[in-house]
Amino acid sequence: MRHKRAGFKLKRDVAGRNSLLRGLVTSVIEEERIITTVPKAKAAKPLVEKMITLAKRDTLHTRRQAAAFLRTPASVQKLFDKLGARFGQRNGGYTRVVRLGPRKGDGAEQAMLELVGSELVKRAADRAKRREERLKAVQQGREEEEGESLPGFCKSYPLLARLASTRRAIFLLPPLPQTEDG
Repeated sequence: MRHKRAGFKLKRDVAGRNSLLRGLVTSVIEEERIITTVPKAKAAKPLVEKMITLAKRDTLHTRRQAAAFLRTPASVQKLFDKLGARFGQRNGGYTRVVRLGPRKGDGAEQAMLELVGSELVKRAADRAKRREERLKAVQQGREEEEGESLPGFCKSYPLLARLASTRRAIFLLPPLPQTEDG
């Protein structure tokens, strides 16, 4: 019986386990979401929470503690600049483990370890990116209408001049008439 034996061994010796967990924590901080096995996610979760708690204090000492644990200077920078400010008003519970089902190769139970609120950040970034692409497409459509050459199918369908760059209406077209050239 394992009475009073806390923690996860993960079938590794101490050095291998520490190295694995440091790498997982660094990846979670840099990417905000990782996919791994359930025991590894459960073992890394309290360490990620501890790093974010250090970032909320943001002193020279806490920066050095985080730098001693994390692998890359970029992860330390992101931890203190972005994540510490984002979770400043939250008292714990910065991460979430979501089970994803068995892995195809060996059947190991997969889990996603992610920071709470990262889906909102990703969605906002995706929305901003799509909005910029739409604006560029509209501007390019206007420029093409003013004088630049359009693809042949756009000339015969004026509505497609605006939609050519977005590729939304290509599947709605009737077949093009065959010409003698090809």
